[in-house]
Amino acid sequence: MHCMAPEKEDDGTATSPEPQPSPSGRSICSSCHRPNPVCLCHVLPPHPIEISTQLLILHHPHEAHHKLSTTPLLIRSLLRATAVTGRRLRPGLSPLLDRSHPPSVIYLFPATSSTPAVDISDLNVQDLTRNGERELVLIAFDGTWKHAREMVKASEEFLQSRFAVRVCLGVDETVSGGSIYDSELILRKEPFSGCVSTMEAVARVLRVLEPNGVEVESMLIEILREMVRLQAGFLKPMNPRPKLLKKAKEKEKKMMEKDEI
Repeated sequence: MHCMAPEKEDDGTATSPEPQPSPSGRSICSSCHRPNPVCLCHVLPPHPIEISTQLLILHHPHEAHHKLSTTPLLIRSLLRATAVTGRRLRPGLSPLLDRSHPPSVIYLFPATSSTPAVDISDLNVQDLTRNGERELVLIAFDGTWKHAREMVKASEEFLQSRFAVRVCLGVDETVSGGSIYDSELILRKEPFSGCVSTMEAVARVLRVLEPNGVEVESMLIEILREMVRLQAGFLKPMNPRPKLLKKAKEKEKKMMEKDEI
């Protein structure tokens, strides 16, 4: 039950693929290609939003079939957005990264002990693009947290060859995570506090990179919230798994014992 990503013409503009029949026989919107009960045409921009940044999303094969993937919405909403399915970046995967005049490249992923990252709020866009002389490409990795880690690690050599700068949103891995969506239902569980969906992460980065970033972020977040609202009506609340409950109780018990000491 996922959107189909629009195809791109040679000039970089988005074109909508022909809608495919639903395997379950459900009626599909001919415009946004989502099932009619969760159609998002009323919040999607009538024309893709113009941005100066080139967005490239590496879409994990498993995530490409997930009904809550936000990559199709980004491709539908942003004019200069492209998605490729794969497990790692490599030469020939996207013409954006194989040009004779390489662009400035940043990729979005939290810092680790071995690989630091620049907080997006501290990024000097003018220096990075040489005052607008070089094109800027933003790379995002769309997959589960585990898959995203694997994708980044497998792509490190390629990213280093492009002198890519790693940027982050300030995720705290020491704090347990909750839902990536502001909803009473846990639609998708993330491991750390501060983790967000691909769409929200891209929106927050574009807020900094684009001259009209505040407006772009607002439009993307509005689409995301509406998707969550509609989808939540068809999902049951996720009950905590027994193992996680046991671990939580053990952790709470240890903390109480520590307080008593």
